[in-house]
Amino acid sequence: MKIFLFLAALLVLSCKTTQVVNDTNETRAVSTINFSKPENVAKTLSFLASDALEGRDSGSEGIEKASVFLEKMLKENGVKPYFKTYRDTLSNFSKTSYNIVGYMEGTDSKLKDEFVIIGAHYDHIGKIAAVNGDDIGNGANDNASGTTAVTEVMKYFAQKKNNKRSLLFVFFSAEEKGLLGSKHLAKKLKDQNMDLYFMFNFEMIGVKMNRDDMLLYLTGFGRSNMAQKMNDYAGEKLIGYIPVETQYQLFRASDNYPFFNEFEVPAQTVSTFDFENFDFYHKPDDEFELMDTVHMANVVNKMIPVLEKMMNASFKEIQLKK
Repeated sequence: MKIFLFLAALLVLSCKTTQVVNDTNETRAVSTINFSKPENVAKTLSFLASDALEGRDSGSEGIEKASVFLEKMLKENGVKPYFKTYRDTLSNFSKTSYNIVGYMEGTDSKLKDEFVIIGAHYDHIGKIAAVNGDDIGNGANDNASGTTAVTEVMKYFAQKKNNKRSLLFVFFSAEEKGLLGSKHLAKKLKDQNMDLYFMFNFEMIGVKMNRDDMLLYLTGFGRSNMAQKMNDYAGEKLIGYIPVETQYQLFRASDNYPFFNEFEVPAQTVSTFDFENFDFYHKPDDEFELMDTVHMANVVNKMIPVLEKMMNASFKEIQLKK
């Protein structure tokens, strides 16, 4: 009987999907996720960064192909349009351009009236000055990588359907023109009196940082307790601060910023581009082949349980610092 109980205990332990970590002298169990696969990341990323899309310039035929691709992915996963269609036409850009917006209603009767936005910009800079005969700014890191991360997160929650708050998955256009897509949508949603809890943005996560003390850094690190709460939720230090974030005012440089301005709520971006680990920002060599899809899948798998806890908290735990 003792042997049977011992073997049974071993079986239970082997089935656990947790790992034990030490965090400020406290031991806690941390859920592990193995949802995102490098091969699935590669499939989405390689299409978005392909020459066929000609750099995804806003208003171009190339970005139209990306729009159709993202709409199809939302539809196939049962994520509904937030507006009449998935396309949110920009009001502030000379060429016809669209944010792509998917919607998942929250499951909690009270919390579903609050919203969480998870986004990334899917546009890039199109045709540029040629280098070695290549004139396409493919934008694999910037920001097909972030766009791919949002599609992976979307697929997870579309399967689980466990989001207590309502979700918007947003792919922004015209970020490269001055955050025009996010400026347009932030104002539009504010005018509709949306109750926004927080906005979370993925930007340039295609290459791992050359450091082991964090997986990602957060822009606007000191403006809210988001980083602290994310690390608490993770049970490890996933999120950190790097000085170049302040030096280059990156908090103001991505699609989080218009939502911070309009709603005055936590709205921040995670990235692994630290100005030292990737030499091809806005250059033709920002290609799929240089992306680390294992790293990208790891980012998604680490972030999913954190985002899950963020969006399902019983009250608005993430707050701006006064």
